[in-house]
Amino acid sequence: MTTTRLKIGIVGCGKIAINHAKALHAMPEVELVACSDTDQDRAESFAAAHGIAHAYGDLEALLGSGLDAVTICTPHPTHEAIVLAAAEHGLHVLCEKPIAITLDEADRMVEATAAAEVKFGVLFQRRFWPAAQRIRAAIDAGALGGAPVVATCTVRLGRDRDYYTSDPWRGRWDTDGGGVLMTQAIHYIDLLQWFMGDAVEVSGHIDTLVHGDYIEVEDTVAATVKFSSGGLATITAGTTFTPGLGTQIVVGGRNGRTVSLTEFPEGMPAVNDIWTVEGEEEYLQMHSTDIESDPPLSQIHVGLAPFHQMQIEDFVHAIVEDRAPAVSGRDARRALEIVLAIYESSRTGQPVALTSGALAGLQ
Repeated sequence: MTTTRLKIGIVGCGKIAINHAKALHAMPEVELVACSDTDQDRAESFAAAHGIAHAYGDLEALLGSGLDAVTICTPHPTHEAIVLAAAEHGLHVLCEKPIAITLDEADRMVEATAAAEVKFGVLFQRRFWPAAQRIRAAIDAGALGGAPVVATCTVRLGRDRDYYTSDPWRGRWDTDGGGVLMTQAIHYIDLLQWFMGDAVEVSGHIDTLVHGDYIEVEDTVAATVKFSSGGLATITAGTTFTPGLGTQIVVGGRNGRTVSLTEFPEGMPAVNDIWTVEGEEEYLQMHSTDIESDPPLSQIHVGLAPFHQMQIEDFVHAIVEDRAPAVSGRDARRALEIVLAIYESSRTGQPVALTSGALAGLQ
């Protein structure tokens, strides 16, 4: 273990960067020394608000400032260029989800960071929920009788016109890369494939049924997924619910046992609300009219901050200990591939075969 503090910078000074700044400042192994944004004024304001010494309006200036690593908090389509540039500078990279908006981009990012021998992680902080860890541990322990055979992933969230129009990049294919699948459901699709294993075939349909006056991407999804184990899952997702009803993943085993997690309201740590592992049976009622169903985005980010911190800590420790991060770029590619396969299946009306083994051997 080195006693030298890692010098880290943040790229992108929007809302989610606040979680990164707080997490990095809390780590004694880290010195958060710089931030950058295409808007110099925003970078300077962010630096002043979070006690960061240097603010840059130019990415290359940040990358060349003597850092060890960067975290990326920019819109989805910009991720590839920043990751490749960081790799060229020999910097470790932790990127917000999704890893990218195309598989070619994701593959180039994974390959470039592997060639540069730097760590590359992607933020899927919900894996660090105790409820998610408990499900993964139950599967590993054989409590479901081997690989799960069936699952459901349900995402029932509320978004309004202001959500999409307050940030001009939202709701557009060229700047958001997709709608509810790419921006919200991908978190839970990541958990689904973490529990179920490699996906091999996807069928699905997307549509824009409620928000079409002000977005061009999908707000409604229904899909099925087949896994290499033979297991099957369904995915339904929408940003069309008033009030929002949160999210749920239910996993069923070959022995008939069932485990689940529910996040309600959005941003609160998920709870294992169905648990029928033998000797541990428990059922919980999650929904209530006494709970604020649709917290503001800032409150959602606050609720996720402790798990952001856990994943950022894991990434820093991966650098120090020279090991793979908990969620690598290759891991993040799997969730993206499912999302993109649903888009392609909806476009063609045909099932789509997946190729998650394409990056075998790379982290």
